[in-house]
Amino acid sequence: MNAIQRTLATWWLNRAASVAVLFDRKDRAIDDLRRIIEIKPRDEVARAALGNLLAESGDPTSALREFQSIVEQNPANAEAWFNLGYLHDQRDELEEAERTFRKSVELRPSIDRAWYGLGLVLVRQGRLSEAISAFKKNIKLQPFSPYGYYQLGMTYHHLGMSPEAQKTYEELKKFEPKYAATLKRDLERTVPQAVNRSSEVASTQEEKAVPNT
Repeated sequence: MNAIQRTLATWWLNRAASVAVLFDRKDRAIDDLRRIIEIKPRDEVARAALGNLLAESGDPTSALREFQSIVEQNPANAEAWFNLGYLHDQRDELEEAERTFRKSVELRPSIDRAWYGLGLVLVRQGRLSEAISAFKKNIKLQPFSPYGYYQLGMTYHHLGMSPEAQKTYEELKKFEPKYAATLKRDLERTVPQAVNRSSEVASTQEEKAVPNT
């Protein structure tokens, strides 16, 4: 197949894949995208589309392979690093998720969703103070998205930083009152992790103070 034939074939397959997605025929779209990659193995757009469809179809392992192939051939692809972070997070591979999210924002600091994903991963690792910084960067880049504000407020809360949590709630209420109401409810109903940790420490100390009989 010469260059012109490859171009025409990939154009037609791209069109076919788009139509298949439009009619919710993901299996057909996946087949078409795989055929494109057979013709043009370095087609990052086709690989990314394939990876996303595989993830949506419940095959994260295959999706990971596609995005890994992208960053191997183009380590500067920040979007592919973000998608790797998302997939690792979904698979509870938190260290890899953190590494790949950090790589994404290192390459392109303006990817707000990568900062958000990094913040969530840090929270899941219990590294709340570090998560604060990530959520702040997320809302600086995406000032009208309620999700970063919610997570920031709850993280402040779990660190026992009530004034900061209240301030975050007030900021969110200015542009998203319904989501702010959810944050307020959760702030009122959730016991801060800092309190939980203090209780656990006190309980442990009491147990150690009990003499053996």
